[in-house]
Amino acid sequence: MKAIYIAARIICMASTIAVIAAVVWDFVRFNARQDSVVEKRSIVATVTMFLFFFVFYIVIVMRVGVVLLPGYVYAVLCTIGASLLALGAVVNILGRIHLGKRWSDHIKIYSDHSLVTGGIYSIVRHPLYASLIWMFYGASFVYANWIGFLLNTFIFIPMMYYRARQEEALLVDRFPEYEDYQSRVGMFFPKIFR
Repeated sequence: MKAIYIAARIICMASTIAVIAAVVWDFVRFNARQDSVVEKRSIVATVTMFLFFFVFYIVIVMRVGVVLLPGYVYAVLCTIGASLLALGAVVNILGRIHLGKRWSDHIKIYSDHSLVTGGIYSIVRHPLYASLIWMFYGASFVYANWIGFLLNTFIFIPMMYYRARQEEALLVDRFPEYEDYQSRVGMFFPKIFR
């Protein structure tokens, strides 16, 4: 059981570092772009997401909200959590690769903007946000933390929903085919029934 816990913590740390590095890399490469044709500043941006991450991290480190579980239950929960963390990191990085130079800290449509609906974007419309949601749930499971779970459910997901809806309003105006895409592909979770 201890080996599962150690492996899960390593996956948690590696996944988090990989996503933070990818965010920094996008900032370095794309944040200075000045060729936007439509732009909307959002209260939900990278800084607010990092503030949430910091609060979540403090809750985990201070062990506030930890649930003591039987070993086998915790081993299963830990395995699920580590899987969500690893999946989230992969989806986040793939989403950034497919999005490429269209990435922005705030909501922007660039002069050479094109709609991305392939790759990971054919599974979820907002893989960067979805992956973070999955990773926060994963960390809540790995650390058996019910407060982290509630923070993700009642604060982070509504933040991401608000930001995604802002983006989608601009995308629908710019790309008429976006409405069809919305009907086929789930926002944060894959649509099972289409």
